[in-house]
Amino acid sequence: MSYSVGQVAGFAGVTVRTLHHYDGIGLLVPSERSHAGHRRYSDADLDRLQQILFYRQLGFPLDEVAALLDDADADPRAHLRRQHELLTARIEKLQKMAAAVEHAMEARKMGIDLTPEEKFEVFGDFDPDQYEDEVRERWGTTDAYRQSRERTASYTKEDWKRVNERSDAILRRLIDLMDAGTPADSEEAMEAAEAHRRFISETYYDCPHSTHTCLGEMYVSDPRFTSTYDNSRPGLAVYVRDAIAANAARHTA
Repeated sequence: MSYSVGQVAGFAGVTVRTLHHYDGIGLLVPSERSHAGHRRYSDADLDRLQQILFYRQLGFPLDEVAALLDDADADPRAHLRRQHELLTARIEKLQKMAAAVEHAMEARKMGIDLTPEEKFEVFGDFDPDQYEDEVRERWGTTDAYRQSRERTASYTKEDWKRVNERSDAILRRLIDLMDAGTPADSEEAMEAAEAHRRFISETYYDCPHSTHTCLGEMYVSDPRFTSTYDNSRPGLAVYVRDAIAANAARHTA
């Protein structure tokens, strides 16, 4: 059984010109010629072509491919072993490349796609990525986490400035109420807590009152959150927690 150059080109997905070139350099010389002098390829020729294309796919230059295939000490099993080793190495490399791409994609999804200069300008001394690993570990499987990353992924420097300005305004309102001795369960404090909840819902993720209450408890139970509030005013974390709880109670009663 033999095949024409056109048939082989179709089988292998190469051009007739490529096969002519391989013949011309002695890399793949057809075993037969027709009476008219046309190239005819045997099954053994097809096996060799398969080996050639495999090594070419891995980036071997033609002269090295020829040296490998014409090695008198190599048998077909040796080629298979070599190919398996090369494929395994290629797979490992591609897996590492895929992991690197996934890592880059993950970084892009964090929503803090700013230059170091822009981060400093927007967030000052606060590092928005500081607790990203912990956040992902604790809440990475939640809808809120995914929703937050989707929403913030496209935020620009100006968007983050507006976010910070709105957050600061809410914090100042709560501080003013606390300084004035306004009870945490007063109408004014509950309205400030509600503004805080709406801010989270509109900026990051849907935040029902039940979730907001959990956040308020975390502001007191997690020393890092407590210090963030209490650095502005001692006792502010507890005040915010109580205002959030009171606001949630009136909306869920």
